Amino acid sequence: MWMMRQSGRIAAISVSSEKGVSKTNVEGALLVAEHGLRGDAHAGPWHRQVSFLAVESIAKMRDRGADVHPGSFAENITTEGIDFGQVEVGDQVVIGDALLEITQLGKECHARCAIFDLVGDCVMPKEGVFAKVLRGAEIAVADRVEVSRPTAEAGEAGQS
Repeated sequence: MWMMRQSGRIAAISVSSEKGVSKTNVEGALLVAEHGLRGDAHAGPWHRQVSFLAVESIAKMRDRGADVHPGSFAENITTEGIDFGQVEVGDQVVIGDALLEITQLGKECHARCAIFDLVGDCVMPKEGVFAKVLRGAEIAVADRVEVSRPTAEAGEAGQS
């Protein structure tokens, strides 16, 4: 049994063919199992196949004077209504038929980006999360996003 934690929607989907640049918004994309978003430079056989950031986090940076939008932080999926501060490693994310597992909370920035230089802060290292794709599927802007965590009963049932 799974305990529902949060639900929201996709505000934007963003991809890029190279690392280190803002991503381009697209209306839909294919999540590929054990790979990530088809056509995105960050996809591959590792634990950070897909990145998530809340549109609410982007709004915080706008309020501080940054000219940013979905994709500016190189996130793949920008959500609305999900508080990633409540998410834990191991939580599962369902988007339509796709299933992802949260693998990392935040990240270390090795070089300060232009956003940090402008406003003295950046939200992706603290508020972005990363996931691997367990089951792939087509996704689109406005799709429902559900984040859940296994209950103690689910873990115990799986161990018997």
